[in-house]
Parts: sequence; structure tokens; C-alpha cells
Amino acid sequence: MTDLETRATPARSGALRRAAPALLGYAAVRALGLIALALWSAARGKNPYTLLTARWDSLWYARVAGQGYGYEVRLPNGDVHSDLAFFPLLPWLERLGAAVSPLSYADAGFVVGLLASLAAAWGIFAVADHVYGRRAGVCAVLLWAVLPVGIVQSMAYSESLFTALAAWSLYAVLTGRWVTAGVLALLAGLTRPVGLAVAAAVWVAGVAASGRVRSAAGERGAPVARRALGMALAPLGAAGYVLWVGHRTGRGPLGYLDVQAGWRNGFDGGWAFARFIAARLTSFPSALAGLALAAGVVLLAWLYLVCVRQRQPLPLLVYAGIVTVLALGAESYFGSKPRLLLPAFPLLLPLARALARPRPPGPALVTAGLAVASALYGAFWLNGSGPP
Repeated sequence: MTDLETRATPARSGALRRAAPALLGYAAVRALGLIALALWSAARGKNPYTLLTARWDSLWYARVAGQGYGYEVRLPNGDVHSDLAFFPLLPWLERLGAAVSPLSYADAGFVVGLLASLAAAWGIFAVADHVYGRRAGVCAVLLWAVLPVGIVQSMAYSESLFTALAAWSLYAVLTGRWVTAGVLALLAGLTRPVGLAVAAAVWVAGVAASGRVRSAAGERGAPVARRALGMALAPLGAAGYVLWVGHRTGRGPLGYLDVQAGWRNGFDGGWAFARFIAARLTSFPSALAGLALAAGVVLLAWLYLVCVRQRQPLPLLVYAGIVTVLALGAESYFGSKPRLLLPAFPLLLPLARALARPRPPGPALVTAGLAVASALYGAFWLNGSGPP
């Protein structure tokens, strides 16, 4: 399998102008989601800003930003929830934001999330535009915006920050900017454990590029050094934090796995998730939820196969495959799986290509309908159980 022939990179001076329709569309969808959340929360007597900045992971990130690592909760069943499970880049940015402004750590996390979501949208556009053209780029961004759990993109969570770093790292790989790709992969590795997927994409692309060069005329000097440096930098963020956790806990290189085990969040290849789905199928109406979950897994597998058939660039396939496997293969927190899949944006590219075909007004109506549905579901979900 060879990479799809990609398009020429637009000039830097016109890059923002070229991405403007995608960014404006993205901002409109997210604004609709926030308005729906505000109205729904007001009807239920809740504070929408608190829902966005002071629950679940956002509380852990803000605590790390303010007090550093070392906090843990011991549950009655013996589980230990340690803040070492949370990677440090978002808390560092929250601390920086609070240091240079009157914002609290939670406020800074919210601002980082909003800015990072725009950077992620731009990065997704850049990748899709580079591979499939501008219309597909706009559609890819809008599809990412209207995902059912898209409200997470506007929260003080790390998904938007990670997606922004991953998307721009992949774009740098596709355009041959190896050192930039490595630095961004390093930062992605300091954001979430799945940062290793970005590093793997950089490495696979680097090895493939080396093989193509050897089979062609050859390459020497600076290009080889830049590619090697980018590949060397890519895994340092995730590896460095994992090793630091192992040193801090005194449990060696695998200490981070023990921390995750305390959260019952190890990797079992999806066996626990499969049992969770099967359990839903034993009674009604929970069987409807089980069928929906099973259909979602089938849809993800189908989308990935379409990506392969459409000969997406190898780095995108590697990245999306690892993100998807790690999200579905985690052994607990089943309600978190939709948001864990948010960074797997290459899976949306086949749908973006289909929507990009010039046949108005169908695509516009579909996107508008999905935006409304996403806004309503996000408001309902955030006022209820989600997102863990």
C-alpha cells in the first residue's frame, strides 16, 4: 500500500484565509452547543459554566495545576485513584494562565480548551485539505464539530489540546517538516497516554520515507538529520512522563500501569467492553443501548476499512488505528469511550469526502441537522451522567 498522492501545501500567508470557512463553521456549531447547554442548564437550575469547568477530569487537572502531583483518593473497595494518571501539559498551561492573568486554574483550563479546539479544527482542516482538498477539509471540521459528544471540545478537558497537537504533527509529517512533527508529537505525549499514537505515526512515516529514499536516488545531509531528530523527539513526552511516574512511585518503568490499575483502567483488548455490551442485550429496554453500542463499534471498524481502501496516507492510518484500539480496548469507564475517540479524526475523512461532492443543498441540510442534534444531546448529556 502506498500513500495517496497529496496536494501542494498552500502558502503560509493564505493558510488562515483558506481555512476561514471551516473555522467559522466550527465556531458556529460550538456556539450553538454552548447556547443549548446554557438554556438546558437554566431550565434545570444548574450552572453551565460549572458543568464545563468543574467536574470529573477538569477537577483533577485544576488540582494538579494548583497543588502539584501527590493527591489520591482511596475508595472503599480498595481502589486508589491517583492524580498521576493525568498527564501534565494541560495543568502546566492552566498554571501559566493563572500566573499571567486573573483567571483561576479552572478558568484557564476553559480558555485553553476553547483555543485548543480552534487549533484542532484548523489542524484537521489542514490535514484533510492537504490530502483531499478544501471542500473535504471544511466538511471534516464540521463533522468533528457535530459529533454527539462534541461538547467536550469546549470543556476544561485535554481532548481538544491533544487533538490540536496530533493534527498539526500529522500535517507536519505529511508536508515533510520532521522536526516540527517530532516536537508536536512530544507535546502530545505530555497531554494524554494515547500520545504514543502520534509518535508511532511519526516513526512509521520516517521509516517509510527512508525506505523510499534508499530505493530511489538517495539522500544525504540535513534532510536525513532532520528526519532522525524528529523521530527521536516524538516519543520523549509520553516516555518521559511514564518513566517519571515509575520513579516517583518506586515501581520502575511500569509504574504508570499500576497507577492506571488503581483506576481499573487497564487494557484488555476490549473483552470487558464486549461483556458490557452483551450484558445490555439481556433485557429490554437496555437491549436498545446494547445494540447501539454494537452498531457503533461496527461503524468504527467499517470507517477504518474505508480509510484503508481509499489509501489514506500511512501516518493517518497508524494514528487512527492506535487511538481507536486503545479507546475500545480499555477495560472500564465505558461511558468515556465516545470522548476517548474524539482525537480519531481521520476516521471522519471518508464521510467528509462524500459530503464534499457538489450536490447542494443536501450536505448543508445534513450538517445543520447534525449540529442541532449534537447541541441538544450535548446539553442533555452534560446535565446528566456525562462525561466521565
